[in-house]
Amino acid sequence: MPRRLNLPDNASVAEPGEGGKLFAPSAARNVGPIADLVARFAPDGGQALEIASGTGQHVVELARACPGLTWHPTEIDPARRQSVDAHVSESGLHNIRPATALDATAPGWSGTRDACDLIFLSNLLQLVSMDEARTLVVEAIGTLAPTGTLIIYGPFRRDGALTSDGDHRFDASLRAQDPEIGYKSDSDVIKWGTTAGADHIAAVEMPANNLALIWKRPAL
Repeated sequence: MPRRLNLPDNASVAEPGEGGKLFAPSAARNVGPIADLVARFAPDGGQALEIASGTGQHVVELARACPGLTWHPTEIDPARRQSVDAHVSESGLHNIRPATALDATAPGWSGTRDACDLIFLSNLLQLVSMDEARTLVVEAIGTLAPTGTLIIYGPFRRDGALTSDGDHRFDASLRAQDPEIGYKSDSDVIKWGTTAGADHIAAVEMPANNLALIWKRPAL
């Protein structure tokens, strides 16, 4: 994603650790429910792409939860790619490839990657503009193989409305720093995916008032 300056401190917190690893407290809190969710909807095997892998904490647990998939983490920030690879090296898992650079908000990237059986993204759409978020969803759908699954997790407006005090505060803090970013409406994001050619199959309520939106590309 394009680097956003002056985000509030709670938007993307990561603390330095040993060996180039970064540690995000929020990733540690939500990784269990996320891994359980992904394992529920993931195919048994194939190629899995994680967009905006962040510190690498998620992809390690996703690879443990879905051992039949080969995971391809991506991250635009070089320091975070280093952290991803450090977490993966420490894990000893063999179904995770080295982290690569990807700006998933840029048009056209779906034509540069092999088709994926699963694509996963967490906690990014609120940090990019509406146009960038729409581009990301469309390009992700375009990268899915037939019957492939896209899962997007994070905080959303529900039919355009914020539904908790915490969401009101966080959305306001984001928009105060950059009026183009902030929470997206679940109904808008669902429509972007279906218009791009995938079937919306589920919206799963997650802890801390988060939501997982899930699409599946039809078979040929």
